[in-house]
Amino acid sequence: MEQKVTSYNSQLSEAPLDLRAPIFPRVRKGGWWLRLITLITTDCFFLSIAWILCGYKLTSGKYSTYTSIVSIIIIQVTSLFIQGTYKPGKKRIDYGNLIKTLVFAQGLIVFFHSLFEPNIDIQRSVLIDFLFLSVFCVCIGRVLVDITLKYLRHHKILGRNSVFIISTTGDHEQILTSIKREKRYDIRGSATSEALDAENRHQTLERINQLGITEVFISWRAIKDRMYLCWLFQAYGITVHLLPMEFQPIYRDLVFYNVGGMPCLSFVCPIITGKDFWIKRCFDFCFTAIFLIFTFPVYIAIAIVIKLDSPGPIFYRQTRIGLSRKQFKVWKFRTMVPDADKLQKELEALNEVKDGVIFKMKDDPRTTRIGKFLRRYSLDELPQLFNVLLGEMSLVGPRPLPTRDVDKFSARHFIRQEVLPGVTGLWQVSGRSDISDFEQIIKLDLNYIENWSLWLDFQILFRTVKVVLKKEGAY
Repeated sequence: MEQKVTSYNSQLSEAPLDLRAPIFPRVRKGGWWLRLITLITTDCFFLSIAWILCGYKLTSGKYSTYTSIVSIIIIQVTSLFIQGTYKPGKKRIDYGNLIKTLVFAQGLIVFFHSLFEPNIDIQRSVLIDFLFLSVFCVCIGRVLVDITLKYLRHHKILGRNSVFIISTTGDHEQILTSIKREKRYDIRGSATSEALDAENRHQTLERINQLGITEVFISWRAIKDRMYLCWLFQAYGITVHLLPMEFQPIYRDLVFYNVGGMPCLSFVCPIITGKDFWIKRCFDFCFTAIFLIFTFPVYIAIAIVIKLDSPGPIFYRQTRIGLSRKQFKVWKFRTMVPDADKLQKELEALNEVKDGVIFKMKDDPRTTRIGKFLRRYSLDELPQLFNVLLGEMSLVGPRPLPTRDVDKFSARHFIRQEVLPGVTGLWQVSGRSDISDFEQIIKLDLNYIENWSLWLDFQILFRTVKVVLKKEGAY
């Protein structure tokens, strides 16, 4: 077990960046752009035909201007895009969704027409004719695209998506048969579930990248309890499909497909991978810099009070374990007596955390009088914003833990070290120090990693303000 953890730690130390971002933002791999261009061009062509056939009626017998035609088509194509009709799989021939979307788009067209040309009345028969022609032409276009694609793939004229299979030995043949049945995938290689182990996963990703793979199929039993690995594949711009699927709770947005008659869940990575993470980093830096400028007097006041309350330094710097298990010094306002670290060894028996991985005491005798106040309102954490400016931490993420705590980790706990640590996080807004079970903390950290989005970060920041003001779970 110890050897496995050491190997895992060594692998993490080699990881160059946060799990959520590649070194540089990359464009998603695969022929998605060709599909997008083909479908949009086809829709624009057939919508233009529908508009030409019916457009003169909407302008009292005169053909509409070029600007009007472009505006109408933009509204319809944008509506189709928002409704996901340009996504891979069967979305493009979901005719029910196409009809519903074009009806909605026509409502928008009528609204803008009445807004900018209120003096021209549109007859009901004209609206029906235009809607019928739009739906008919778009559906005809999609049918032609689908027939053409099947023909080109069947005769191997059109290149197929390069895929890689990772599965348990028992699932391999079933998955292979299902994928071949689709006749749109080129299977370039395969591996067993051991390829996803901590000591093998980066070599596996490099091999997949060298083969020019655009999509990876992974059996559920091979990736079970390892859902966070999807971040690694996305960092390479690779779409992940899971099959077959046992219905277990998964915390990320997924797309359902049918691959050769087998249910499939797909993690479709964004067109530009890593962009959200870099937006997050820019927000962290800008917000922190502005906050420090306006709250500088507060820092000065706290420093004076700490100096008057007890002897010792104003700031407390402790070694914490951050991204890729690298050590860094975290900044805090001092809330304890100067020799607090030495006294902790004598207090270990009074630790209130069940499994002892982290150390927490509600009435810690080392805490100073002003320290209790600072901790109650989390003011002691304010200097960590300097760590955010230095890029060692983020505003939101799993809390960085001391070396003493990380030394007690099991191998599966180290996933929290693959993302940038945060000043606040899901743990802090879900109970803070009231949570005395480290496994519950790990569950919250994994939930954050698997669900991560910019919107989730903002939600946690807002909830942090509420929790701090109410003094929930603070000591």
